[in-house]
Amino acid sequence: MSTDENGMARDHAPDDVRLARAYLLRVAEPPAPALAAFVGAHGPVEAAALVRRGQAPDSVLQETSARRELGLAERDLDEAERHGARLVVPEDAEWPAWPLLALDIATGRGVDGVAAPIALWVRGGARLDEAATEAIAVVGARAATPYGEHTAAELAYALAGGELAVFSGAAYGIDGAAHRGVLAAGGVTAAVLGCGLDAGYPAGHVGLLNRIAEHGLVVSEYPPGTPPARHRFLVRNRLIAGLTAGTVVVEAGARSGARNTAATAGTLGKVVMAVPGPVGSAQSVGCHQLIRDAAATLVASADDVLDTVGRLSAARAAPPPARRRTDGLGPQALRVHEALEGRGGRSPEEVATESGVPLARVRALLPALELDGFAERCETGWRRARS
Repeated sequence: MSTDENGMARDHAPDDVRLARAYLLRVAEPPAPALAAFVGAHGPVEAAALVRRGQAPDSVLQETSARRELGLAERDLDEAERHGARLVVPEDAEWPAWPLLALDIATGRGVDGVAAPIALWVRGGARLDEAATEAIAVVGARAATPYGEHTAAELAYALAGGELAVFSGAAYGIDGAAHRGVLAAGGVTAAVLGCGLDAGYPAGHVGLLNRIAEHGLVVSEYPPGTPPARHRFLVRNRLIAGLTAGTVVVEAGARSGARNTAATAGTLGKVVMAVPGPVGSAQSVGCHQLIRDAAATLVASADDVLDTVGRLSAARAAPPPARRRTDGLGPQALRVHEALEGRGGRSPEEVATESGVPLARVRALLPALELDGFAERCETGWRRARS
């Protein structure tokens, strides 16, 4: 759930927030960890203004100096709309916050190259948050064998029949076979690209991408007009790994993008699986190495995948967790609420000290919390509202 300027619940981000994040996506080449942290600290609107004026820390200026004067946000949003796409931002209810949390945690541990995206361009009728809630990545070699393509398609077909979304990269070979398997089953599949949604790449999969958009999603963090590049596909792989609960590798050479995705998934704490192939197949060397090195679990069917990523099936069988009253509060509003006591009142200054939220923000949030029944004034200051 996203929030308004006072941290209260909202379904969609305000226009200025969306515009600011569109600007920030354009001015930094992902992943941009310094910029992402700067946005987290200042909010997208203020961060965009500071970057535009060159009033940011050196680490942020290094990531944005080459493009910070590009004022193309409105054009990018209009161009996306012309292609039937939208910009999904963390302030939207559609944002897949829980799956992407793994990227933030890994970045906090000092892992390079896995910073969370500032926003995502999305084309398609499905909701990104719903697709990523129960999702598996199926990836593999571009130069796939008939065995590999058949296995990937059958596996994806069966996973879609189990009501799981399948994410992949829309490349030739295994990726394309996985997407087609899901479409044949009438399920939801998502293609994550390493270029703009309008790039028409790969050219032989334009029709497939259109079909994916009809029944699922095409996703990219690159603005309209961004051409494909090798480094962008490697960067894209962290999103495939991050948006899914587990990654299945079906055919991969000793060095391949699929193995990169698998390694990233493992770094993020996600489940990594690999399908074995013929012992003499060069296309399966990467899968066999992953299994031999205990970096992946051997799987040969959709049932194996579901057993390995057991929490998905358990989550489907279990009732949804009960919502708390405070679930709709934004991060700062929640911290202010938790800093209040149930009986004695606290001054705004004491709340700011306890919560770590700036005093001016505390003074704005307390009346908003009062209006929503979370806080109340008393003789000694502010306290939590009594149930």
